Order: sequence, then C-alpha cells, then structure tokens
Amino acid sequence: MSSADWIAISPLIAVAAAAVVVMMLAAFWRRHAIVAAASMIGLAVALFCVLPARSAAPRMVTGLLAIDEFGLFYVGLLLKGSLAVAAVSYGYLRARGRDAEEYYALLLTATLGCVTLAVSAHFVSFFLGLEILSVSLYALIAYTRERARSIEAGIKYLVLAAGSAAFLLFGMALLYAEYGAMGFAPLAKALKASGGANVYMLAGMALILVGAGFKLAAAPFHLWTPDVYEGAPAPATAFVAGVSKVAMAALLLRFLTQLGATDSRPILIALSALAVASMFAGNLLALLQRNVKRILAYSSIAHIGYLLVAFIAAGPMGAEAATFYLAAYMITTLIAFGVVAALSPRDRDADAMEDYQGLFWRRPWMGGAFVAALLSLAGIPLTAGFIGKYFVVASGIGSALWALVLILALNSAIGLFYYLRSVVAVYARPGEEAKAADRAPGFSLAGGVALAVLGFSLILLGVYPAPLLRLIQTAIASL
Repeated sequence: MSSADWIAISPLIAVAAAAVVVMMLAAFWRRHAIVAAASMIGLAVALFCVLPARSAAPRMVTGLLAIDEFGLFYVGLLLKGSLAVAAVSYGYLRARGRDAEEYYALLLTATLGCVTLAVSAHFVSFFLGLEILSVSLYALIAYTRERARSIEAGIKYLVLAAGSAAFLLFGMALLYAEYGAMGFAPLAKALKASGGANVYMLAGMALILVGAGFKLAAAPFHLWTPDVYEGAPAPATAFVAGVSKVAMAALLLRFLTQLGATDSRPILIALSALAVASMFAGNLLALLQRNVKRILAYSSIAHIGYLLVAFIAAGPMGAEAATFYLAAYMITTLIAFGVVAALSPRDRDADAMEDYQGLFWRRPWMGGAFVAALLSLAGIPLTAGFIGKYFVVASGIGSALWALVLILALNSAIGLFYYLRSVVAVYARPGEEAKAADRAPGFSLAGGVALAVLGFSLILLGVYPAPLLRLIQTAIASL
C-alpha cells in the first residue's frame, strides 16, 4: 500500500483507532464522561479525515475498498450520524447510573462496520463490514440487560441476522461460482460478457436481496423490526434505524448500479414487490400501534418502500433521489429517537403515547423537535422529508413508474393519520401522569446540542437543499 492509500482510508483507520482507545480507557480508567468525550472526539477526527481522503480519491485500495466521492459522501454522513448518537447516548446512559464505557466501544465498532460498507466494492469487504456491524449491534440492542425486552430483542436480532448472513453468503457463492469474480466491477464485466442474466445470476441476486432486505427491514423480512426497536435502548434504536440502514442502502445502491442489475426485468419485479409490500405493511400496521417506538419501527418499513422506488427508477436521477432521501431520513430518525432517549426515565424508555401528552406545553423545544421530525417523516413542506419524497416521486415519474408512484402517494396519505395522531398528542392538554414525569432524565448538554443541530439541518434542507444536492450530484457522478 502506498501513502496515498493510507490517506484514502484514514477515516476508517481513525474510527478503528478510536475504538481501541475507548476500549483501553474502559479497561483502565472507568469514567463515563471521559470515555464519551473520547468517543465523540474520535468520530470528529474521523470526520475531519474525510477531507484529505478526498484529495486521494478516486482510488481502489487493495481491491476491496472503493474510495471515491460516492463512498466518502456516505462515510461523512454516517460519521455525523454516529456522532449524534454518541452525544444523545451520554445523557441516556448517565440517567441509568451504571458503568457504560463498553457501550461506546460497541458504538465505534458498529460505526466502523458502517463506513466499511459505504466504501465496499468487493464481496469480502461487504461481508466483513456487515459482520462487524451486526456483531456490535447484538450487544448494543441487549445493552440494558436488566430489562427482559432488551435481552429478547438482542436474541431475536442475533438469530435473524445469522439467517440473513447465510442467505447473503449463499448468494455471493452462486455469483462467484458462475462468474469467477467477487469484486463489483469485475463481476459487472463478467456479467456483461456473458450476455445477460441466467439462473445462477438470478438465484444469487435473489438471495443477496433477501439478506439486504433483512438489514433494511423491507417487507416481508421486517418481522424483527418492531420488537427490536421497542426492546433496544433508545440511542441504540436510533443507530439501528438511522445509521446502519443508511450504510446498507449505500452498499446496495453501489452494487445494483455497478452491476446494472435494474436492467434485468426479474430483478425489477422483485424490487417492485419489496417496495409495494413494505409501503403497505409499514403504514397499515402502524395504524394499529399506540407505542411510539413501534410506530416509528413500522414507519421505517414504509420509508424503505419509498426508497426502493428511487432504486427502481435507476439512472443518475434515481441515485440522487435515493441519496438525498437517505440523508433526510437519517436526520429525521435521529431527532425522533433522540427525543425518546432524552425523555426516558431510568427504568424504561419513553415509548408510551401518554409520555408525549402535552409535551409541547411541558418542554416546548423538545416538543417542537419531535413534531418537526414527525412532519418530516410525513413529507410535509418546509422539511427535509418533503424534499426527499419529492425527488423520489420525480425520479419515479421520470422513469414512468406510474403504478409505484400512485401506490407511494396512497401510502403517504395513510401515513398522515398516525403521524398527525402523534402530533395531536404532543399539543394536547398534559395528563396527570405526564405532569408527574415533567422532566427529561436522559437530557444532556451534548444531546441537546446534537438535537439542535439536527433540527436546524432538518429545516434548512427543507428550505434550501441546493448545497447538499450539489454534493450528491458530485458523489453520484463518481459511481
């Protein structure tokens, strides 16, 4: 490896080094505030390293990692999301009055898995990044081990993630057996030379889509999502819902684009079926919920359906729409779960609808942030979610996906009901139970700053998205 290679992968090295430093601090100097600060500093350093990495791009490092504008855009986005999660986690864990230093090591290793996925261009780095992420998430989800639901959520994710990994590996094996390549670019070249799809290619792609569908919580591979979201600690849920899904979507977008997979009619049909099933399953099941974390869980399933419409549209416009949508979705999700974390008492998470009864009158800023997140998820104007959904619809219309666009519009209307029901609760008269818990035990200065920055970004992107769009266009052009 040359010096330019080391510079190109410096963000990944910085995250790995931060994880080692945090593990050493946890072993020899158990101070929650120090370890949390070290974690956030490590993520900030990794984010700074994206700038010199861009000077070395585009570059293939060891044939496994594609350091280009696309990968570095997502690396920066994922690092910002992880930094926000670390900031929100501090107040949440401090309120529980327990040693929590290992949590930050797990968060950093999960982040390492995410950024590895974002720059993966080979099945080996794909699988290694995915397993680094998954193994860390098993422990993060079950971290509040004194709660039975947290342990249950961790076990469910462990069992189902193992199954999804088996599907992925079998799919990769079929493609390698047929084409003799594991890198995305060589595989695309071999596929083109062979004259198109055959049974091995379609079977391999189907198995890979099953594995990816689990990680993205696309229907019908979504059954783990509400139980895991409800049982996991709120900051860990924010990471699973916001950061890890963006990483997997970035990898899938690169893989499908480089292979030209959306030119294959069977793959388009499969992606369309996943999109339609996800939109209807997510929105219709969310209508039945009264638990806020479960509402957000089913909402996330529907949003994956919306995202897949942009994937199916393909071309530069589809890729740009998908990337903007992912950025908006991550910001919105982190705000929503950040508010849940800040409001959570020591013995449970604030996931009951009653916890948000009259929140705006009790804690105006937090209530306003939560409402902004809900409106963005619903796609209301002046929010990033509206711009993201607009671009997805525009990409679908541009590719003449009329049926999918109509289904998206119908499901957006269905989603308005449960989002606005939650908004009504925030502005309602506070109940006696809510007045008794009129504090935010999980709130901290770091978490407050993170929520403020995320909230500002949510509105800014809804009013003035042009700078982010220019960055996205540059990133997509490098694919």
